[in-house]
Amino acid sequence: MDKMKKVLDKGYVRLVNHLGSDLTVVNAARVSYQKESFELDQNDEKLISFLAKHDHTSPFRHAMLQFEVYAPLMVARQWWKYIVGSSHMEGIGDTMNGWNESSRRYVTEEPVFYVPNENEWRSMPDNKKQGSGEPVATELGKEYTKDLLELIEKGQGLYEKAMEDGICSEQARLFLPAYGLYVRWYWTASLQSVAHFIKQRMDGHAQKEIRDYAKVVYDLSLEDFPVAMKALIENVN
Repeated sequence: MDKMKKVLDKGYVRLVNHLGSDLTVVNAARVSYQKESFELDQNDEKLISFLAKHDHTSPFRHAMLQFEVYAPLMVARQWWKYIVGSSHMEGIGDTMNGWNESSRRYVTEEPVFYVPNENEWRSMPDNKKQGSGEPVATELGKEYTKDLLELIEKGQGLYEKAMEDGICSEQARLFLPAYGLYVRWYWTASLQSVAHFIKQRMDGHAQKEIRDYAKVVYDLSLEDFPVAMKALIENVN
């Protein structure tokens, strides 16, 4: 079951567990007629497509996925919106969403930071509101990679000194540059919620870093829900 894919420079997504399959969606929908399928066939696939196309999404909430994610804090906080705002679609809420995150109040492992390479820095977009434009010149990128590494080194040094001087970890962490700091969490959600996240965060308007994570979540989900996941991505708004 343990399937993991790397993302960015030091991150990853690991599929920890899942409940159900494409048949789970089919049988949840057909229970109304006291019918059950034991092997997926073309009629079942057509039913899944029909359900997604016409927003009959409750059967997709009987299938679950659990991921372990290791990502920069700026990605985690965008991702968190899908826990706070998980009452999408039919408006009854998805109470099966779960999120548990590591905390530096208790965990004192060495901090790890996301550092873009010299060719990964992006320009400000023309509208200057959100998102990013084309990559900046390599020389400029090299300068900002160097500056970021220096900032991390200084912050990490102050963090370690504070800990050595007896400052509590929940305050010592104030010295760590926050947005690039890698954090780890478990995310458990229904197939519908996962598809909702993927569809929004694989969109070209989303930040590149979270798009990279959404693509990996999509690839991992397809292994266990190839028909249902594609149907949700292609049909549900």
